[in-house]
Amino acid sequence: MTATPAPLRRRQWLATTLPLLGAGLAAALAPRWSPAATPSAVPVEVWKDPSCGCCKDWVDHMEAHGFQVTVHATGNNAVRARLGLPQKLGSCHTALVGGYVVEGHVPASDVRALLQQKPKALGLAVPGMPVGSPGMDGPVYGGRRDPYDVLLVAHDGSTRVFKRYNHTKASA
Repeated sequence: MTATPAPLRRRQWLATTLPLLGAGLAAALAPRWSPAATPSAVPVEVWKDPSCGCCKDWVDHMEAHGFQVTVHATGNNAVRARLGLPQKLGSCHTALVGGYVVEGHVPASDVRALLQQKPKALGLAVPGMPVGSPGMDGPVYGGRRDPYDVLLVAHDGSTRVFKRYNHTKASA
């Protein structure tokens, strides 16, 4: 039986141990990330009815996706009118984020896309309160997911579809 030379055993040990040590050190030094507590959290200002539960659920959705939300529980009709959003596009809450109006149950991913794309627009809207949209998707709805569109709202009040949700291919 021949023994393995010492330099080869040392190289094998180093080849298997150093990557593990490096990964452990990187994990130990990495900052702990919490989307709701990041210093770069995007501020959102929301106006809603004080007793609306689905609005609170939408705020929770936004915070879980890294937005820093300030809530004004004073209703949203007056602020919606002041911001120039047509009443026909209304929902139960109105938000301002990055200079854009966000009306209703718009998914956080679409708000992020809006902020990245920076279109010349008033903002985004999900008119009404479609079941299955963020904030309207709790256990009380039994997993129901109605089709809905997120609309990009131009400054003149016209709209186009920004993103579609829960549409079947046949009706999309």
